[in-house]
Amino acid sequence: MPADLFDLNLRAMRRDRAFRAGSDLFLCERAFEDCLERIGLVNRRFQSALLIGCPDAGWPLRLNEHAAKVEVIEPGAEFAHAAGGEKVVEDRWPGSPGHDLCVAVGTLDTVNNLPQVLFAIRQSLTSDALFIGAMAGGETLPELRNAMRAADRVTGTAVAHVHPRIEPSALSSLLSAAGFANPVVDVDRVRASYESLDRLVADLRAMGVTNVLRARSRIPLLKAECTAAALAFAAAGENGRTTETFEILHFAGWTPSAQQEG
Repeated sequence: MPADLFDLNLRAMRRDRAFRAGSDLFLCERAFEDCLERIGLVNRRFQSALLIGCPDAGWPLRLNEHAAKVEVIEPGAEFAHAAGGEKVVEDRWPGSPGHDLCVAVGTLDTVNNLPQVLFAIRQSLTSDALFIGAMAGGETLPELRNAMRAADRVTGTAVAHVHPRIEPSALSSLLSAAGFANPVVDVDRVRASYESLDRLVADLRAMGVTNVLRARSRIPLLKAECTAAALAFAAAGENGRTTETFEILHFAGWTPSAQQEG
């Protein structure tokens, strides 16, 4: 069995830290609002929604506009408590049957067994249920990757600094394999301008999405490595600012209707 890629205990701690410091939700909010708009286009009142990932205690109430009741599961204890939900590690989650809607925002890109999690979600949904959500993927954070490669060249070593990301086509295949019909995956490319690498890292920390790879180095970067990374990041920009790209994969799929299952 392959070793786990992500340290999920550290992921929970990072989300708790973001909660205590005052989380920055600009990407999560954009993704969640997009999901709500797409759900609204379905023109259907759902009975029971499952919300996976909830960094804002107000999200369940907003989802209530489309579903009679909302159950929340969240990998960070502080976020879960604030939203009246349950702290759950998705990889170890057995599922929660009986929902006709599932919304997953911002956590499935850092699970160790995504096929297993998607199957558990599928088992939690009734016939003709909608699964919709968003996760980071594709070519997210290219300038940060380049900056960290510059840092590695200082010592001549290669260290895991940035999470690997799933491609849209791979996610679509996984949704199909889990039993979702007509999966759709599209990409929202969000570009944000930063005055320095430190500002980007501060934003990532405020979102609770800094490095949680098990293979990460436990040794702080040397001053020379930090300088090389900062210079590489600045060199990629112009007029004192560098534009970073976040690729958000929006996905949706349906469970078969009772007639199709029959």
